[in-house]
Amino acid sequence: MSTTATASSGRTIAGLAVGLSLLLSIMLLCFGLPAINSSPQDVPLGIVGDEQTAGALGSALEAAQPGAFEVTVYADAAAAEDAILNREVYGALIPGADGLTLDIATAASPTVASALTAMGEAVGAQSGTEVTVNDLVPTSEDDPKGIGLSAGALPIALGGFMAGVATTLLIRGTRERLITMGVFGVVAGLAMTAILEFVFGTLTGNFLATSGAAILGIIATGMTVLGLESLLGRPGIAVGALFVVLLGNPLSGLTSAPELLPQPWGAIGQLLPPGATGTLLRNVAFFDGAAIAQPIIVLCCWLAFGAALLWLSARRRPAEQVAEAA
Repeated sequence: MSTTATASSGRTIAGLAVGLSLLLSIMLLCFGLPAINSSPQDVPLGIVGDEQTAGALGSALEAAQPGAFEVTVYADAAAAEDAILNREVYGALIPGADGLTLDIATAASPTVASALTAMGEAVGAQSGTEVTVNDLVPTSEDDPKGIGLSAGALPIALGGFMAGVATTLLIRGTRERLITMGVFGVVAGLAMTAILEFVFGTLTGNFLATSGAAILGIIATGMTVLGLESLLGRPGIAVGALFVVLLGNPLSGLTSAPELLPQPWGAIGQLLPPGATGTLLRNVAFFDGAAIAQPIIVLCCWLAFGAALLWLSARRRPAEQVAEAA
């Protein structure tokens, strides 16, 4: 019996070691591959001028960085500025008599803003033109590189995930679980927004509006995990971790931009809770709520998905209890 117990213990140790090593390897691949293979791919960029001027600049950009930019031509600087403020493009090149002006929005993505600035300076150097950079939507003075929002990507993603897991383990009853998730989402959303705005100084927008974005993201994530676990049991937690942590967080684009991730993964990341939450927070905090329809729809769909799974689980449970009693 001692030999059998030792063999069983050895198999358990070996299985645990291999399983955890495989999990860590998967996590490393999921987090590392998007970062290593990141590069500009169809980054929306505006060019002001007639077709000839825009065509010449677009050809120069394509020759320097093939496939890096998706160019939209605007008739004047005002139209290009509106496009930047409405989150349609990340920046705009504006040729003029005094040289070349580059409008950017650092708050949209400090990484993209730096890349656009370097690109504008390179174009100016090639043509011997002076380049003036205007930052239409800068980040805050306390956090000029927007590190707080990037650093908050993982806590925001894990917050809803951990809430869903903890609620499934500690709370019984569909009604009680819904109340717990709602209360946690409100408290956590307010707390995280307060830290990002008043402690880190990262966010500068309306506190209540930004808190609302955080609350929606946390509740949508938590409800997804809660619904999956309620219907599938413990495997549902693993499925939730896949969508939220292993795929959702590295593909969120919060640390750079969705257009810098390998495609189509950047676009897929915006359909997952962390990516939609990050985009919603950024657009509410810095762009007065521009382009928030898509992330709100995505988060509401995940919330509805989790609620539907929770409802199905509640409907199935009485039937199973009747069958067991019979």
